[in-house]
Amino acid sequence: MPTYEYKCSNCDYEFEQFQSIKARPLRRCPECGKSALNRLIGTGAGIIFKGSGFYETDYRSDNYKKAQKKETEVGKEKKVEKKGETAKGEKSDTKTAAVSDSKKDNKKKTT
Repeated sequence: MPTYEYKCSNCDYEFEQFQSIKARPLRRCPECGKSALNRLIGTGAGIIFKGSGFYETDYRSDNYKKAQKKETEVGKEKKVEKKGETAKGEKSDTKTAAVSDSKKDNKKKTT
């Protein structure tokens, strides 16, 4: 149930009232007793669902989701580049070629 803000236009008394969404707005001021209350439009609070099955990240903005997607794509590209290189920065293809050449040399020596 939301909390609504009210202000009396007669005495300028301001207060908050915890009410159901379906409840009618209050009209009579609790301070002066006149029917001069106005429900104010507040900024409100974000809705947070608690309990299993609800996550705060489910309700992210579209801009945030797009930025996250770009970051993960860039991260994947960097991982692919790193997989193609050895610890020394050489391409893994050249290392395997060097190993296969040394194996050929060893076979020639034994025969």
